[in-house]
Amino acid sequence: MNRPMTSRRGSRGFTLIEIVTVLGVAGVLSSIAWPSFQGSLQKARRAEAMLAMAQLQMAQERWYANRGRYASLDELRLPARTSAGHYQLVVSEADAQGYVAVALASGAQAGDATCRQLRLTVAGGTTTHASGPDAAVANDAAANRRCWNF
Repeated sequence: MNRPMTSRRGSRGFTLIEIVTVLGVAGVLSSIAWPSFQGSLQKARRAEAMLAMAQLQMAQERWYANRGRYASLDELRLPARTSAGHYQLVVSEADAQGYVAVALASGAQAGDATCRQLRLTVAGGTTTHASGPDAAVANDAAANRRCWNF
């Protein structure tokens, strides 16, 4: 019984070279897109810090209206971390004249080098926003606006 010879050409899959080429192109594209994605993610997490600082500021003003001085986080009964845990909150120098509140990036957000620390200072009725990679919070005005999403 003679069977006709069928060509194996139609049943072949992808070659190793084709697969490696596709993986290489995908790798290059993802390496280009990753920094942009990280930047967007860090900016979204900064919004979490902004919300926590706004809530802190409102709580401080309520406290001041009732007691004539500003309070610590413990007195305000506010958590020391933001809701998702990307920032640690610290209040210092709380007295009758004002306070300093700092949001310190932690965990994955610590990679946000330019905006690692966000400082809100209330003194004598004036509110000042500062930001920076360290405790000096010495960003210029443009970087400061970007960090605070102004």
